[in-house]
Amino acid sequence: MNALLSADRLAEFFAPRSIAVVGASDSSGWCRFIAAAAPAVGYKGPLIPVHPVHQTVFGKPAVRSLRELAEPVDLAFIVAPTAAVGDVLDDAAAAGVRNAVVLASGYRETGPDGAAQERDLVARAVAHDIVLLGPNCLGFLNTSAAVAPYALSVPRPLQPGPVGIALQSGALASVLLGFAKARAIGVSTVATVGNEAMINIADLLGHLVADAATRVICLFLEQVTDPEVFAAAAERADRAGKPIVVLKAGTSPAGRQAALAHTGAIAGDDAVVDAMLRQLNVIRTTSIEELLSTAALLGYDRWPRGRRMGVVTASGGACDLIADAAATQGLELPAFSAETAAAIEANLPPFAAARNPLDVTGYLLANARTSALTSVDRALDAVVDDPGLDFVLFSGVNLPDVRPPDPVLAGQLDERIGWLTRRLESAPIPVIPVAPTCVDVAGYAREQLTPRGIHLLGGIELGMRAIGNAVRWTERAGTVSAPGVGRRSAVPGAPMPWSEAEGRKLLADAGLPVVPGELVQSAAEATQAALRLGLPVAVKACSARLSHKSDVGAVALGLGSAAEVAAAYQRVRAAGERAAGGGIDGVLVTAMRAGGVELLVGVTVDPAFGPVLAVGLGGIWVETLGDASLRLLPVDAAEAGQMLAELRGLPVLRGDRGGQPADLAKLAKVIAGIGELAGDLADELQALEVNPLWVTGDQIEALDVLVITGQETELAA
Repeated sequence: MNALLSADRLAEFFAPRSIAVVGASDSSGWCRFIAAAAPAVGYKGPLIPVHPVHQTVFGKPAVRSLRELAEPVDLAFIVAPTAAVGDVLDDAAAAGVRNAVVLASGYRETGPDGAAQERDLVARAVAHDIVLLGPNCLGFLNTSAAVAPYALSVPRPLQPGPVGIALQSGALASVLLGFAKARAIGVSTVATVGNEAMINIADLLGHLVADAATRVICLFLEQVTDPEVFAAAAERADRAGKPIVVLKAGTSPAGRQAALAHTGAIAGDDAVVDAMLRQLNVIRTTSIEELLSTAALLGYDRWPRGRRMGVVTASGGACDLIADAAATQGLELPAFSAETAAAIEANLPPFAAARNPLDVTGYLLANARTSALTSVDRALDAVVDDPGLDFVLFSGVNLPDVRPPDPVLAGQLDERIGWLTRRLESAPIPVIPVAPTCVDVAGYAREQLTPRGIHLLGGIELGMRAIGNAVRWTERAGTVSAPGVGRRSAVPGAPMPWSEAEGRKLLADAGLPVVPGELVQSAAEATQAALRLGLPVAVKACSARLSHKSDVGAVALGLGSAAEVAAAYQRVRAAGERAAGGGIDGVLVTAMRAGGVELLVGVTVDPAFGPVLAVGLGGIWVETLGDASLRLLPVDAAEAGQMLAELRGLPVLRGDRGGQPADLAKLAKVIAGIGELAGDLADELQALEVNPLWVTGDQIEALDVLVITGQETELAA
């Protein structure tokens, strides 16, 4: 099937020059949508209805079967009932049709029988060399190719533009198109994938990466289908300089169940998906509005290359809101240079101050307009040349809903928009225009701004979120290396825990730091080991059958004398033997560590995404506060450092409140080494956990190690 989904075949699929609608009927709402979508995108090719009974549909003559076509069409949109779809594919193959969209539902989403029927459908398509989108799919539109085999309403005017959209929800496509229309956001390709029986969301992502008309890619996800292909496509997007912006559902158990009911596909662990998206530098958003606002910023505007933001507005209240939002997004508002401030002051009323964020005040509104440019424009002219700024947020492109009837005022507005266009293009740093609120872009503003490529962010709240997303994306752009994700070729059998002594040796042999310790077989050996290691010490029963030793009384801590060690040895060994149901490997004596910070570093294996590394501060930080960072393996030291930076408890590692700062660079190398060791265990690994990993300054040691492997059995084909 991979050959069917080559870049050339997908490019052909999403730009058909002729379309047949199989099962076409004037009484079908789906068919009426398809017929209406064609002129909405300017489609000029043939749209041929196919029906065994109807003579005409859409006012066009119909043919009874694809086999009766005078020549093959590029794509068949199959609106026939589920039971008839297979026969239609046979007809398509006989007629030389290479591509099909299947609207019908009743496949995988209905249960095992439907899933079997879906597999048969794909097998038939593959046998016929037919690329299939769906089933349970509403189709797509492509503005650059002016084609829309799309069974939903198309809001008008549909504006071509740089934003490509792929969705695992069909009906939501029109919702996104409605918001895009309201905010004058132009789209390239908008595609729904339905059940993803053949073309899945990862394949569509790859197609949009290669699509010349698409500058930024929006995805609505319920699950990540084919993680390996998805990650590879995201890496290509990074190399091509195309941002990916995602809105993913299924963050809650209820959301995952909804996704399962919708397409029959399990959404998976959202935390693991989130980890993969972070590694791939994919922007994750929380709403449709944030998704498209972020995409519009990245699709139209020059990208901010730093966090130092200048702000030019005509409202003190807007300055306050922007300053608060900047702090939330981690953006800086540096003072203007002396030269910039002097240039600004020449055009300010005496009661205004030339500071960042800048309020030129509403004074300009109190006086009759005498020239095209206003004080906010002159302030922008000065601010864009400030050497201490990376970009400027400009809240000054305010246009009336309709063209002014006064020809003088209309001419001034035309002149002003022309000047703004030239200044935005010539400015040494990006200028990002923002509207005061997220309201529809009116017709006059659309006529003035769209041909000039000027896009207004929809309001301060959404605008600042979009800017924060864009800044964080640019900081990591060009650095993505796809993790080695993908479903295992084998599944683990019965878990086989290792003894702690074996786990300690595994780490030590890999060059990872482990707290000094000795395995002993008598109380006398325990006391001698304790004196060599230095009191106080800990003693622990050691056996592969004792994964949670403290729960059964097989651990004693803080032993400060030889007598305490000897007594604890007897107590711990007896408890361990009772819990293990027989003999144990011995008793482990280790040095105690006080102070410092304890972390949990663990690797578990997700059935869809493979080994996942988790890092968090120990104790309540992980269990109660959920303060952990996840990544898919492999992870290098730089990525491990980023994981530490994401922890809410990072100030503890930095030595806040009088603690000793940890050597974060060294700690990141140790964490990456634990991940590498887990990766070396390949398909045998079930879990590897160091808890705690103790750190104080540059001293780092594993205090407890858990390793679980399992025999592997091959997955069924």
